[in-house]
Parts: sequence; structure tokens; C-alpha cells
Amino acid sequence: MRASTSLISLVPLALVSMASAHAEEVRTGANAFGTWEGDAPGVSRHIRPADLPAPTLTENDPEAPDFENAPKVVEAPQGKLPDVPPGFAVQVFATGLDKPRVIRIAPNGDIFLAESGSGRVLVFAADSAGNLPTSPGVFAEGLEKPFGIAFYPPAEPRYVYVAAANQVVRFPYKAGDRKASGPAEVIIPDIPTKRHWTRDLAASPDGQRLFVSIGSSSNVAAGMPQKSPEEIKAFEKTHGVGAAWGDEEGRAVVRVFDPEGETVRNFATGLRNCSGMAIQPGTNTLWCTGNERDHLGPNLVPDFLTSVQEHGFYGWPWYYTGGHEDPAHAGGRPDLKDKVIVPDVLIQAHSSTLQLVFYDKDAFPAEYRGDAFATLHGSWNREERTGYKVIRARLKDGKPTGVYEDFMTGFVLDKERVWGRPAGIAVTHHGALLVSDDVNGTIFRVSRHER
Repeated sequence: MRASTSLISLVPLALVSMASAHAEEVRTGANAFGTWEGDAPGVSRHIRPADLPAPTLTENDPEAPDFENAPKVVEAPQGKLPDVPPGFAVQVFATGLDKPRVIRIAPNGDIFLAESGSGRVLVFAADSAGNLPTSPGVFAEGLEKPFGIAFYPPAEPRYVYVAAANQVVRFPYKAGDRKASGPAEVIIPDIPTKRHWTRDLAASPDGQRLFVSIGSSSNVAAGMPQKSPEEIKAFEKTHGVGAAWGDEEGRAVVRVFDPEGETVRNFATGLRNCSGMAIQPGTNTLWCTGNERDHLGPNLVPDFLTSVQEHGFYGWPWYYTGGHEDPAHAGGRPDLKDKVIVPDVLIQAHSSTLQLVFYDKDAFPAEYRGDAFATLHGSWNREERTGYKVIRARLKDGKPTGVYEDFMTGFVLDKERVWGRPAGIAVTHHGALLVSDDVNGTIFRVSRHER
């Protein structure tokens, strides 16, 4: 659905019928795996590394074509809205958008949206009463698949940074701007665009550093040329432990750079596709979502949410979920096995994690404060679908428990048809949750329902 260059249609408030609560124990072991048919608000899972099945070698052939089971996308059935927990309500915030993905909230409350399909960044004006928005302004256009958005400096920004598929640029900005007051300034040029193109951005709270995520150009880097141990050691001195090379050089990483883009280096390695990043409030801790590799079976490899350590190595392409060796690289890097960081929250394989945000407002019940929400875009290469929902990752005293629960579900109608794929997510100044659906061009708002 392509957005109009004039007005974007808005749909009046519509309350969902609240889904029944699922007061049950956390699903663990084999019970933690399943399909869309077992999803519902409140269903909780905890996947541990010890729960993972063995890989299937025949499915791990790196040259084999991907098994495809792409969904048939249909319009939402009349009156249909996503399911959310009791006590919450969903309304359609905006429609008619062209592949809306990342949503970021400016310090003044304005809502910035990366409309990846049209190459634009849009701005919805903040509303003091939290009402539905007026038509958005076009802050910037002519970008190649814009995705990540960051405000710099974070508290009182003078620039808006935007990560397109091929480069990171910035625009001059002052609070309340609905249109960039100057042209794009290229900060990081010539980012390769093969395969994974989603480049997210985050800024450290002190304003000293920015981060950009750059996914891999392949499934498991099967075509990397050979290097001697001495060559690998020299390469890793400048690129980081476990960094891939050849066509994968500078890929499957989070990079850190100064605001002018004068110094750019790898911050963390072995992250196949960190599609979403966020700074945990009250800390300097960077988090990212992880889209893992294919061809190892329907329950491998788990996607994830994780804090990101500087100089940390997360396994790709040689290992996954700690010291599990990928059969495509059997015996290739035994020196790395004990250096792989296990992600904090393991999510069912092929869920396609995209974005995450931490809830730091008071509008939701107190137990939600400090937890993380993440969008699962949904599987496309699995016989039984997974994902197509928003999850809540449970934290305790700021630390992940490994447990995640379904928060927004109901987008899958049957084995073939879906009417939405969650992509972007953000928390407004009023404490509502915004979720973008990039296949039907919609943004939903989830709020506490006062009876």
C-alpha cells in the first residue's frame, strides 16, 4: 500500500475486545517451541541453550536454496484489531503508509517514522492530549530504504541522523522541525547493500558516540577465502575478535563512530543481523535484536535480544548461542568456542526480530516499567509459522530473566494468510506503545484501557 503524498488517512479509535488472560507457568524445554497457533497475550516462554536440538546437516547446506513459505498478505478483516492483554486497548493511529518501519520519539514528543518503501522520513507532531495525529510532515526524502533514526545530542538535538541502506547521513534539526532545514550531510558513505539492508542507529546518552548496525551479506559466510592463523590474528587486531572477512568485511557487526564520522570501528562482532538497537534507560548499555541463520532446522538458530558488550563476539558465522559450532564451519575456528557471548533472551528461531524498546513511562501497570518490548516480523522459511507478534521481555532489577511473553498477537489468520507484520516500536511521551505494520502500512497505538 503506497502512501499518498498529501493526507494519510486516520482511523478513529476502536477498542479491542480484550483477550483472555493466560495465567500459566512459563513454557520451558520442548514446550517453549511452537507455532502461531499457540500464541496469545500472556503466553510466556524461556528458551535456554540446553533446550536447543541438534542441527540437521542436510538442512545446513549453505548452497541450498532457502525453503520459502512466504505468507499471503491480506487486508485486515472488518473490525479486526490485534489481541492484547486484558486492561489494554488498541487503536489505529495512522494508515496508508509505504512500508513503515522504525519509529523514534524526539525529545519534544514528535514522532519520527522511517517510511522505508518511499525513501522518506515522516514526522507526526506531538499532541499534548495524546489525540490522533494530524497529517505528517516530510522531514526528508530521496533516501535509499531509510531505517535507523537517532537524535544528537540525545537531550537537546541539533541533528537527526538517518541510516539508509547505503550510508549514514545527518540533517540539521531544532525542536519542532517538521522538515529538515538543510541538505543531508554524509557521515558514513558506501555501506554495502547486499542481502541485509536494515541499518539501525543509537546514540550514547553522553553524546560522545553513535552506533550503526550492519547485517551480513550471506547466511553463514560459506564463501570466505582461507586465511592462515597469522593472517587471522593480524586481521582481528584491527577488526575485532571473530570478525569475518572477504565479502563479509565490515558486515555482521555493530560499528561505533564519532558524531562527525571521522573514526569508525567495529564495536561488537558476530551479530548476523542486528536489525534493532536501543539504549537501556538509566544506563549506557546498548541492546540489539538478532536475526539468526537458516538451514539448521525449524527450531534453530534462536533469534534473540541481547545487551551488546564492547569488543564482544556473538558467534556468527562459526558458532551460535555460545559454543554451538555451525556445521558449515566445522573445525574452522576452535579458538573462538570459549569466546562466544550467549545472548540474554533467546527467541524462537525464524521469528525475525526487528525492533526493541524499553518501557520507561508510568501509563502501563508498574510491573511493565523497565521491561523491553520487541517486534517479531514473522517467519518466511518455516513450514509452521512463528512470530507475527509483539513480545515483552521480562527484566528484574534491570537484568534480563530470559523469559518473554506474548503481548500483541492475532495477525495470522490461518496457515497461509496474515494481515500484519509488526516492524517498528516506540513509547510515546504519554506512555502509549506505537507499533508499525509494514505490509498493510499501518501504525497501531496500544494504551491502558480505563473502564
